[in-house]
Amino acid sequence: MPGHGRGNATTTAPTTTKPRSHTLKRLVKYILADKLRVAVVIIACGLATTTMVLGPKIMGQATNVLFEGVISKMLPAGTTKEQAIAALEANGQGSMVDMVSSMDIHPGQGVDFGKVAMILGITACVFLCTVTLRWIQGWTLTRLVSNAVYHMRQQIEAKLDHLPLSYFDRVPRGEVMSRTTNDIDNIGQSLQQVLGEFIFALFSIIGTVIMMITISPLLLLISLIVIPFLLAAAYFIIRKSQPYYIRQWDATGKVNSQVEEMFSGHMVIRAYGQEDETIDEFDRRNRELYDSSFMATLIAGINMPVTQFFGNLNFVIVVVVGGLKVLSGTMTLGDLQAFSQYSRQLSQPLGQLSSMATILQSSLASAERIFEFLDEPEEVAEREHTQDIKDVKGLVRFDHVKFSYDPAEPLIEDLSLEAKPGQTIAIVGPTGAGKTTLVNLLMRFYEIQGGSITIDGVDTRDITRHDLRQHFGMVLQDTWLFDGTIRENLLYGLHEGETISEERMIEGAKACHVDEFVRRLPDGYDTELKDETAELSQGERQLMTICRAFLSDPDILILDEATSSVDTRTEVLVQQAMNHLRERRTSFVIAHRLSTIRDADLILVVSHGSIVEQGRHEELLAKGGAYANLYQAQFANGDNIEED
Repeated sequence: MPGHGRGNATTTAPTTTKPRSHTLKRLVKYILADKLRVAVVIIACGLATTTMVLGPKIMGQATNVLFEGVISKMLPAGTTKEQAIAALEANGQGSMVDMVSSMDIHPGQGVDFGKVAMILGITACVFLCTVTLRWIQGWTLTRLVSNAVYHMRQQIEAKLDHLPLSYFDRVPRGEVMSRTTNDIDNIGQSLQQVLGEFIFALFSIIGTVIMMITISPLLLLISLIVIPFLLAAAYFIIRKSQPYYIRQWDATGKVNSQVEEMFSGHMVIRAYGQEDETIDEFDRRNRELYDSSFMATLIAGINMPVTQFFGNLNFVIVVVVGGLKVLSGTMTLGDLQAFSQYSRQLSQPLGQLSSMATILQSSLASAERIFEFLDEPEEVAEREHTQDIKDVKGLVRFDHVKFSYDPAEPLIEDLSLEAKPGQTIAIVGPTGAGKTTLVNLLMRFYEIQGGSITIDGVDTRDITRHDLRQHFGMVLQDTWLFDGTIRENLLYGLHEGETISEERMIEGAKACHVDEFVRRLPDGYDTELKDETAELSQGERQLMTICRAFLSDPDILILDEATSSVDTRTEVLVQQAMNHLRERRTSFVIAHRLSTIRDADLILVVSHGSIVEQGRHEELLAKGGAYANLYQAQFANGDNIEED
């Protein structure tokens, strides 16, 4: 509902870049709120890592048994290990001597397959434990992340209820929807991927390094040489991809805004032949999204080849040096096999940490947008001591009210008016004069910046917004109906815990000319309505909004250009329904068609936020001033002018 000084353009909410550490800490708080599940995830992950790192060591023992059995079978039966070593020395096979000396061999006996089977059985049990613990970790983590996202959505919903109307004037709906849906989903998916793997990778690195130390400190030092290169590569990738992830989610918001605009305004777009221009604008925004997404993915994709390169290089070095140690007898073949596996296990989580860092960039970009939304200034806090008003009579006073949407463009500077109980006050004036602003201030959608507004002598700022608005009924030009049955839409205005009988509802529907067209529908009051449903005409939808206000039985009524979008025939029904609704209630009518407010008790002519004329219809016409000019301009063709 644009007003003077507010402007019609909407702009994308600004994205302010805060330190990533601040955003990360704030995001982690949502996870740490569920301490029990966090503890279960960490314990399960620690135990799974322990069983996982034991696997290669145990498998190495099986390799030793097999290799020692093969060597034992090659040696003559009936000889001792010492005799076999002496024979090898005599034949000049020094390298074999070193290797055999470190083995547990029994010449002529062959492979002990029973021992091999036992070791493999233990290995299978260890791997089964790892899988089970990882499943427990994954299941608990899913619940943990889902709860965190759930609470985040709750905060967003609560925030939406406390944002001032100026926020929605300023930010496109598609942008708000993108932050509250796409960004939240991205955070949930990213946390699900990152958290479990990050904890497991961390434990894996620690456990693997410990096992590698027990086998060969020398080979461990060789393996650690690649770590600085991996960290440098990860740092480079993170720094380069971060701006593109921010642009990606900003562009996503812009695309959603464009789609929402195309959907809600599709009839206007077609009517003015703007399909090509609209598609061009969508293509431009979609190209921005494509470019940022492509660059973010391209840079992040460098991580895996780099990790694999250094991992393979490290593996080759370990095998070569380890093979020399086996030949020298300072390491068994099983230990070399185990260390090779540990080398792979070490490079894998290091690479995962780098990949997770890039995924985290996307999550943090979304989190920044969510926290920026949650940090938006809310409506002015309620006063410490508030009161409710009972048995409202409807005496409304504006006393020297001052207000502007933009401090640089004053709108209302010193406005005073009085509406007596049961009076109908019509507010007329050109577009942008400030008509809607008056009712917005009355219902505290905006806060006045000077003066006071009272109802039955009570300052509206001394009443909570919730309690204040329960005394009002509104019928707007925008016939908003939600997805649901006609019955649910009609009863939407009832206060919490309030019910009315079926007979009372139908009586109200008849009074507002709703019952006659609802009866024609196959399912009557149980007919399901969808957005822009074809079952109802614009006039029928407007009659439903009037009936909704009628059934809520408000103390004060606001009608905001409620007949401006219906045809003349339907206007008669709408006007009759509104007249019935206004009975015995203080009513404020913002009028577009001046013929609808001829019987108003007081007509206020508003221009630039000031009341320039006031009086009854006949009085104002007789003055020949601003109202008379508006009246004559509207009926310049002589059509619809009724004789006074």
